[in-house]
Amino acid sequence: MDKLFCIRDISFSYAQKPVFSHLDLDFERGLFYGILGPNGCGKTTLLDLILKNRKPDSGNIVYRGNNITCMSRRNIARELALVPQDFYINFPFTVREVVMMGRHPHIPRFADPSSKDMDIVTHVMEQMEIEQLAEEHVTNLSGGEKQRVVFARALAQDTPVIIMDEATSNMDIKHTLQTLDIVSKMVRERGKSVIAAMHNLNLASAFCDRLVFMKAGHRIITGDTSDVFNEQNIKDIFEVDSKVYFDMYSNSKQVIYRHEK
Repeated sequence: MDKLFCIRDISFSYAQKPVFSHLDLDFERGLFYGILGPNGCGKTTLLDLILKNRKPDSGNIVYRGNNITCMSRRNIARELALVPQDFYINFPFTVREVVMMGRHPHIPRFADPSSKDMDIVTHVMEQMEIEQLAEEHVTNLSGGEKQRVVFARALAQDTPVIIMDEATSNMDIKHTLQTLDIVSKMVRERGKSVIAAMHNLNLASAFCDRLVFMKAGHRIITGDTSDVFNEQNIKDIFEVDSKVYFDMYSNSKQVIYRHEK
């Protein structure tokens, strides 16, 4: 497969507190990656570095042969779409206006959205089941509804890569499954690439082609989900005992835990 990202010798610190030290990691095109690890292990920081929202102290991140630091913000926005965990906006834009923001990297400066832009926005709102909210102010929506709006904005961006940072954390289980089904289908049928920071191990196992386990910014276990989703790795990364088994109903490996009553 073609390389999507080549991350080489990356180091990064917050106020002299190291997050990554000489990190090497590869992502290949056309796969659904899940990034898993305890709170504070660097999942969001890694996504920020990939998106050029933060600059590494040293090392290089190469996206499809191009050093990410040399790419313009507009070019990055045409290649990478982010679905953040927290979406805050205090101006009463309508849902349609927020979703249309995903088309801005494709619209010439000072130009109006084209009929194609309008059609894409309508389509993704239907996909995310928010078309009935189109004229609602986004400031009046629930947390789960806002998350579906920002997801629709990312889909409207129509990029080769979708970056998800706990992107379904506020959604109910129905919309979580629908959303993960949408992006999984885009990977299988359209060759999109997805990199998702996730907390739910069972959903990661069910939907992701490959997993990246992180701990304290330096403990990295990566590989096909079927190979690395096991009790020992979960113990090493999360420090909990578990049982991993193949579940026929979900057609995937799943994990269960024991608690003392």
